[in-house]
Amino acid sequence: MKERVTRLVAHLPEKELDAILISSPNNRRYLSGFTGSAGYLFITPQRQVLFTDSRYTEQAGNESPQFEVIRTEPGLGWLTDALKDTGVRRVGFESDVMTVASYNRLLDAIKEEEGLGGTSLIATFGITDELRAFKDQDELAQLQKAIDASDRAMETVCPAIQAGMTEREVAWRMEAAMREFGADNISFGTIVAAGPNGAMAHHRADDTVIRAGEPIVIDMGARVNGYCSDITRTVVVGEPDEMFHKIYNIVLGAQLAAINTVRPGLTGEECDALSRDIIADAGYGDNFGHSLGHGVGLAVHESPRVGPRAENVLRPNMVFTIEPGIYLSGWGGVRIEDIVILGEDGATALSKAGK
Repeated sequence: MKERVTRLVAHLPEKELDAILISSPNNRRYLSGFTGSAGYLFITPQRQVLFTDSRYTEQAGNESPQFEVIRTEPGLGWLTDALKDTGVRRVGFESDVMTVASYNRLLDAIKEEEGLGGTSLIATFGITDELRAFKDQDELAQLQKAIDASDRAMETVCPAIQAGMTEREVAWRMEAAMREFGADNISFGTIVAAGPNGAMAHHRADDTVIRAGEPIVIDMGARVNGYCSDITRTVVVGEPDEMFHKIYNIVLGAQLAAINTVRPGLTGEECDALSRDIIADAGYGDNFGHSLGHGVGLAVHESPRVGPRAENVLRPNMVFTIEPGIYLSGWGGVRIEDIVILGEDGATALSKAGK
């Protein structure tokens, strides 16, 4: 955790900040290790404080030994005291997380407190999120546990799917299997989309009955120690028809091309094009409407971005999904998704479930 805080503090001068207030739960956990549901981090080059209420002070002390833990009371005296103690004037806040109401309360508290004249709250965006895009060895270990749980669930449950089951029944079996294989929780609502439902990229499992010969899109993820996995496979009960073979092979070819070709230095947009151009050349460009992928970590969707107009540059130790798809109204869809890690020479798939 110390290394993560050090990297964050190194960004403060370039943002012309004396301190930063962290309110995002995922960023709070990433920087301090604290897993409670309430609290703020107040970080300066000289001082790192975790503010939380009486429900979590003992837990915070155990989980965040590198932080000074201060118990909060109703009101915002904890913040104004810290501002006076440290003498900071330009304090960054996470503008993409903090509500307008919370911002206004903080601003009013600062204005009303003697001795804080000249103190200002400065909007920041994505400073910690950019750090989280690069995964360290501990994070990779936790991610792999989550990926292994969803891989094993996929390979265990898929062969047992039968015509006559409902989407909801398959989703429940997947979720139970992920827990059996080590997941603490699921990372998002499991998608099971049978037949024409597969044309909706984010269809939620319902009572639709699975029929032989129809494509079934299954998109799911496990969460282990806070870290998420995300995997999609498209399967068929019984014999797939000629249309399925055609669409599946286009999508699989597009996915493997991106996995095998992406290199450090490409932008997220250029990586997206590695798959998108293949699908477009096959005549289905209008049927691939979402981005090729996204970063995965403490959140199931985080930096880096991998899609059209994604200008961020992909670098070694970034982890992201590659998940092209084709969706045809009235027929269904095919999506294949793996999590990869980018190395100096290219990408390696961390997901191992069969395709």
